[in-house]
Amino acid sequence: MAHNINYNEQTNRYSFFSVKEKPWHSLGQIVKDYPNSREAIQFAGLDYTVVKLPLYTHDTGLGSNDQETKIKVPDYYATFRTDTKQILGVVGKDYEVVQNRDAFNFFDAIVEGDGIQYETAGALGQGERIFITAKLPGYIRVGSDDLIEKYLFLTTSHDGFGSITAAFTPVRIVCQNTLNAAMRSHSNAVKIRHTSNAKERLEQAHKVMGISSKLSEELQDIFNRWSKVRITDPEVKKLIQLALVPNKEVLQYLQAGKDDDLSTYFKNMTETAYEYAMSSPSQQTDTTRGTVFGAYNAVTGYFQNVRNYKDDEAKVKSLFFGGTGQLRSQTAFNLCAEFEKTGRDLLILN
Repeated sequence: MAHNINYNEQTNRYSFFSVKEKPWHSLGQIVKDYPNSREAIQFAGLDYTVVKLPLYTHDTGLGSNDQETKIKVPDYYATFRTDTKQILGVVGKDYEVVQNRDAFNFFDAIVEGDGIQYETAGALGQGERIFITAKLPGYIRVGSDDLIEKYLFLTTSHDGFGSITAAFTPVRIVCQNTLNAAMRSHSNAVKIRHTSNAKERLEQAHKVMGISSKLSEELQDIFNRWSKVRITDPEVKKLIQLALVPNKEVLQYLQAGKDDDLSTYFKNMTETAYEYAMSSPSQQTDTTRGTVFGAYNAVTGYFQNVRNYKDDEAKVKSLFFGGTGQLRSQTAFNLCAEFEKTGRDLLILN
């Protein structure tokens, strides 16, 4: 797959680091031990600052002796990376730059510097978007030995597009599935706008830790219940179809039993996800084989480990930024919750 990792021509280094694991496309730095925030920001090549500069245009002076005049553009500014002298974006007057170091300070603050493990960090494009993943202490335990690690994922940008986003992302160790799930009563993420009080809100966003703790407890209870709820293979296939439905038209075909009218693309996608559910070694554990927890993992595992993406950035957007992978995984979560309550009646469409 292609990549969009920032390459700094001044340092001749890619802006990315990973602990122990191979970096994206062998680019960036691999480190043996978990760094602190000061070390992580240097390993990832994120130790640069961004400033907001006035934006100007030029009047070529046509009709007035062809003299060029510089004119300030009101209420608009350019975000400027000071080390590489690159323009990262155009923003409004109320936009406040949140420096990369502030993003790391956010992580340190919410766990008071105790137990946080920075695992990956990097920059995309010319450095206009950065991301950080950090592992939290402890596990979500399903059954006796199915462990789910707890991560915080943060991304922010310097180009005026998108909010600062911090999200809780559980990851099942055995197959590295990102288990996208949010309770109906609250989200698993906090979004902060780049406004005049963005930095203050970032510093106060320790509520993400509260979200993480609450979701960890709820998900452990839910996943353990699901690991004891049985589901047949045909029911798994039907649940996968419902989770991957792209629009109302396809849903109507499924409800009417008109499988012949389904697109080849949809059929191939659901067959591939079902094959993963039936054959992947990670789906043959005591907690997943023939269980509702396994059905949920079939969908998340398809988007995480099977589906092809045009590049790594597209995969990250799909899984974390409200893309298809995240939305379909949440649909699967909701379907599994309903199946636990209503049983096979949920999957009888005709």
